[in-house]
Amino acid sequence: MKKKIAIITGASSGLGREFVRQLDKKMEMRREKRAGTKNRNENPIVNSNDILDEMWVVARREERLAELRSQIRTALRVIPLDLTQKQSFQTIRALLETEQPDVRYLINAAGFGKIGSWKDISIEDCDDMIDLNCRAAVDMTQLVLPCMSRGANVLELCSTAGFQPFPYLNIYSASKAFLYRYSRALRVELLGEGIHVTAVCPYWVKDTEFIGTAQNTEKSTYIRHFPLASRKKNVVRHALMDAELGLPVSTPGLVCAVHRIAAKFIPGEVMMGIWAFLRRI
Repeated sequence: MKKKIAIITGASSGLGREFVRQLDKKMEMRREKRAGTKNRNENPIVNSNDILDEMWVVARREERLAELRSQIRTALRVIPLDLTQKQSFQTIRALLETEQPDVRYLINAAGFGKIGSWKDISIEDCDDMIDLNCRAAVDMTQLVLPCMSRGANVLELCSTAGFQPFPYLNIYSASKAFLYRYSRALRVELLGEGIHVTAVCPYWVKDTEFIGTAQNTEKSTYIRHFPLASRKKNVVRHALMDAELGLPVSTPGLVCAVHRIAAKFIPGEVMMGIWAFLRRI
C-alpha cells in the first residue's frame, strides 16, 4: 500500500507549525478510536485511509523542523528547502517520484508580507513575496496533485488581505488575491476527482512571526495597531474543520468573515478609504 502522508510548507514557525501539531493530534485521536473498536472486535469507525503514516515538513530552518520530532507522535520527514529558489522543486519532484505517496493533505502555509510604501520595500523583498506567496504555492500544488486521490485536501493559506486592495500592504495583498482566485478556480476543476481545495483567509494573527517580519522595513508605521487579531490555534482548528467539510473558503474569525462579505458589496475605493482610517487607529 502507498504511504499516506501530509505535506506542510512553512512548517518551521507560525501557522505552518501549528498545522503540524493539530494534524498530529487529529491523527492520534483517529488511531485511538480505530484501536478501541478493534479491541472490541467491532468494525473500525475510522478508515485506515484517514490516518497518516508520515508528515513531510518543508521550510528553510532545518533545526526548527527537527524540533517537531519530539513534539508529535506521527513520523516526520524533514525537508529543509528555500521555496523562493526554483531548484527546491526539483528535490520535491524527485522525492514524490521515488516514494509515490498517497498525499492526503497539502497545506501551503509558507509566505510572508512587508508593510510600507513602495519606496520602503526592496526589490528583493518584492520578488521574494511574489515567489513564495504565489509561485511556490502553485508549483507545490501542481507537483503534488498527481499524488492525491478522492477525499484528499488542499489548503492554500491566503489572507483576508486578498479580498481588497491594501495601500502600504500592496504586494502582499495582491499576492494573496492571486492565491485566493487560484484556489477558488482549482477547487471547481477538481470537484469531479473528489479532491477538496480550501482557501484559508485569516485576519491578523498575533502569536506568529508574521507581524514582526512585516514591520521590519525602513518605515513600518503605516499600520499602528492590530486590533482583534486572531490566535494561530484558533485559525488552524477552524481551517482544518472547514477543509474536512469541503468548504471552498475558510474565514476563521468574525473580522475576516465580515470583511469577506463587505468586500463583495462595497466598492474598492470605498474599502481603501475605510482602511486608510482604520490603519491610523
